[in-house]
Amino acid sequence: MSWLWTTETMVSVMEGRPVGTPPEGITGISIDSRSISPGEAFFAIKGDRVDGHDFASIAVANGASLIIVSDAKLPAMGRLTVPMIVVDDVLAALGRLAAAARQRSRAKIVAVTGSVGKTTTKEMLRHVLAPSGRVHAAVASFNNHWGVPLTLARMPADTEFGVFEIGMNHAGEIRPLVKLVRPHVAIITTIAAAHLGHFKGIEEIAAAKAEIFEGLEPGGAVILNRDNKQFDYLEKRAQETGVERIYSFGQHAKADFRLADFEGDSRSSTIWATLNGETVEVHIGSPGRHIAENAMAALGACLLVEADLSKAISALPDLRPVKGRGEQHRLGIGEGTLTLIDESYNANPASVRAAIALLAASEPQASGRRIAVLGDMLEMGEFSSKVHEELAGPILAAGIEHVWLAGPEMAALRDALPDSVHVEYHPDTESLVSYAVSAVTPGDVVMVKSSLGLGFGKIVAALIDNYPAVSDRERQL
Repeated sequence: MSWLWTTETMVSVMEGRPVGTPPEGITGISIDSRSISPGEAFFAIKGDRVDGHDFASIAVANGASLIIVSDAKLPAMGRLTVPMIVVDDVLAALGRLAAAARQRSRAKIVAVTGSVGKTTTKEMLRHVLAPSGRVHAAVASFNNHWGVPLTLARMPADTEFGVFEIGMNHAGEIRPLVKLVRPHVAIITTIAAAHLGHFKGIEEIAAAKAEIFEGLEPGGAVILNRDNKQFDYLEKRAQETGVERIYSFGQHAKADFRLADFEGDSRSSTIWATLNGETVEVHIGSPGRHIAENAMAALGACLLVEADLSKAISALPDLRPVKGRGEQHRLGIGEGTLTLIDESYNANPASVRAAIALLAASEPQASGRRIAVLGDMLEMGEFSSKVHEELAGPILAAGIEHVWLAGPEMAALRDALPDSVHVEYHPDTESLVSYAVSAVTPGDVVMVKSSLGLGFGKIVAALIDNYPAVSDRERQL
């Protein structure tokens, strides 16, 4: 049996004590009692809303072979007969195991942060590095104070490439995470107005993202967006932190990994990428200029970690959008079909503009419409009204004439749009769900975008539930 961790090692590095007769080792780690697999260890983390200790019995029933609990909660575990490792604090113990995972690993590590595109770039790196070796990357958006150590602790010892996403809502949050990950390459996708409610402006956001430089391995490299207005500031901060290998990507003439040209439609893109002084044609299986731009960062990272660049380029035609981040569905309606673009996972001004551009590149069928279904962008603070109102510009520039809105902050956009745009406004998501299901027509292209807290995934789910998925083959018959 190939163990992820032996129990002996876990007890040692987590500074815990075993209770019962522990297994020789574990095959995986979970913090979710519902999805744990037999042979895995369950870490009973206490979160903001729930305490994992309350679900330990469910984890055991679902096959957990070992549970990690805090000393203070041990009396409440008395009914359980499963082996345990008792620690001072479960999250802190997970962090110590994560540090041990990084210490034992010989993998080349890439860390990604940025206001927009972190998860997409992380998934792109997973995809393009896979032909060159064993890749370990975070699932979903595990990029916070528990997601990063969990991802590290799950990293097998024989991993050759590790890809980590590091996020933040406040200053000071990236620093401890990147010092745990210790990347050889750090990417900042872009700096934009995200979580503005926690910052005074873009400059403070850039300063928080620049914390990623502080955990870089000696001799490591950073990749920065040359097209972003904060490039000069980030370059200077990297230099002040002692980083000597600074690279850039984007359309800028001086970018090291340059997007020389771009052609795209609603399903895919073709780009001309200049890498190592040579321009090559690259096909990408996901649409959008923003995807193409981040592909340049991913390909640059491949070069820096000495992966096979030609294999990475050959993998890009098979790249597909991440769920909730541009995933497309073709649904049957009446005698025709509609296209649903699912951008429901999250939203800030930059990502909404990218989604609007993607909608503009999509061609409705017959008498169909381009419909932007937009919900509030959260954590904008005192800037909220202004940034919502300013979305009117890109909507009008894209020629989008149908806009469906929900959420109190989207009232500002409703009021900013002229009468030439057909606006449907609802104060909450629930009422917009039923409207969307009843109002779509054959040929429509519907793009759904909001912050996660608005629950716009319900709109996506309702449309998929009410209209059957249609395959490419069925459309051709």
